[in-house]
Amino acid sequence: MIRVNEIKISVDKLDAELEFYAARALKIPKDKIKSLQIIKKSLDSRKKDNLFFVYSVDITVDGDEEKILAKSKYKKASIVEPFSYTVPENRRTGTLRPVVAGFGPGGMFAALNLARAGACPIVLERGADVDTRQKDVDAFWSTGKLNVKSNVQFGEGGAGTFSDGKLTTGIKDPLCRQVAIDFVEFGANEDILYSWLPHIGTDKLCSIVKNIRKEIIRLGGEVRFNCQLTDIFAFNGVIQGVSYVDAQGEKHDLETDALILAIGHSARDTVEMLYNKGIKMMQKPFSVGARIEHPREMIDKAQYGDYAGHPALGAASYKLSCHPQGGRGAYTFCMCPGGTVVAAASEENTVVVNGMSYHARDGRNSNSAILVGVEPEDFGSEHPLAGFDLQHEIEHKAFIEGGSDYSAPAQLVGDFLNNKPSTAFGDIEPTCPTGVKLGDIRKTLPKKVTDIMADALVKMGTQLKGFDRPDAVLTAPETRSSSPVRILRDEYYQSVSLRGLYPCGEGAGYAGGIVSSAVDGMRCANAVLSGEYLNWFTTKN
Repeated sequence: MIRVNEIKISVDKLDAELEFYAARALKIPKDKIKSLQIIKKSLDSRKKDNLFFVYSVDITVDGDEEKILAKSKYKKASIVEPFSYTVPENRRTGTLRPVVAGFGPGGMFAALNLARAGACPIVLERGADVDTRQKDVDAFWSTGKLNVKSNVQFGEGGAGTFSDGKLTTGIKDPLCRQVAIDFVEFGANEDILYSWLPHIGTDKLCSIVKNIRKEIIRLGGEVRFNCQLTDIFAFNGVIQGVSYVDAQGEKHDLETDALILAIGHSARDTVEMLYNKGIKMMQKPFSVGARIEHPREMIDKAQYGDYAGHPALGAASYKLSCHPQGGRGAYTFCMCPGGTVVAAASEENTVVVNGMSYHARDGRNSNSAILVGVEPEDFGSEHPLAGFDLQHEIEHKAFIEGGSDYSAPAQLVGDFLNNKPSTAFGDIEPTCPTGVKLGDIRKTLPKKVTDIMADALVKMGTQLKGFDRPDAVLTAPETRSSSPVRILRDEYYQSVSLRGLYPCGEGAGYAGGIVSSAVDGMRCANAVLSGEYLNWFTTKN
């Protein structure tokens, strides 16, 4: 198979013309190409009057690949092997079933890998199935009645379900490809396999996570909803079992020799339980800030120029960062083109916001978080869980400033930069479904954060025209971009404190997004399948 890179085609042309351009690059007749698969498609928008796509494609040809490459002298082509992934063999010798706590991306892909290997995992998810969860979330957004067990953070699919379903990631792991392949198998559009900004959308994710659950069950696994992990049992440094509480409040014990802990970044009570059990963990930096909303058409125009609205492009995205002099860096995060700001609280009397887009990304506004790093030195304590305390303090302040009814504090950019409360909206109408209360978000966020945000907004306005427009809306606080704690593990993905415990994904401090969490889940599952903890136990005893 030959991979041909850097094929450049105008956005006005169709993917169907790729065979012609690939054949021209290799200096062969078009009919010599037997098959073509797009591997990567990115957009070059540096020149607003000349936007074009850049492709990498894999082709099979009628002829000798080596000779074709040598004759073409095209330096951007090479022979490659097709991607393939095989689930590792299950080398576990015991009869106990592995347990997965949490059914977000990390837990979901861990359970899927285990089920495919015949290990018959049992999944404990503290929240509800996605259909019930959708009703609970809708009820919260429309009535302000929060279900602390089933919400944007907890339930089937994890926090990523109520997001943009972004599949961009900074990790360079070949398993990222398998994650995308699996998503397509269970209902995602095929373009996520090659798009420069792959996303699924909340509306599609809801059915996809159900399909993954059904496959796990078909392969012999179980998924138990409304079942919260409450305790772990150990002997001689090795896990022996877990306890969980079901929807009726009844306690159940479950014997196991392997627990994949994929609890997500918001299961603070579970992390506290683990800390009290002596599981080693440490403080981890995280980020704090607010959501900023602009008109989608303005962002499209700023990014695409006269091509804004072109059917081949969709809603425009951006990724900005800067480092104010003498201060910490600021950056945009989880940009949601044509999306909405969502109320994402999981605890009573707190306010948290996040971003969400449907697959079409056709909402009137686009939004992203603008975040500033918070270091352990800002936590106010050396206690491993002090970051959670800081998060809660900010979120409770936001609840009070928002009027104590789950409305979110908001402020116009112009007023924020002039350090005065906002009293009226401009042309941009906020989208947070529980409503917003105009005022001064500096009362909610730490001063270090707001000072850097103010400087960053101006600098980002020079990077993206209109980013700092005075009537852009800031809605606070965004505090759940990542976990403020890392549960320590070794090279076998196991807790350094307890054999058979596998801290996994975003909640354990080892991932940041859907794809990296899913990959980490697969890695943890593969470690369970290898039986490494049994090897360790035999060696040490």
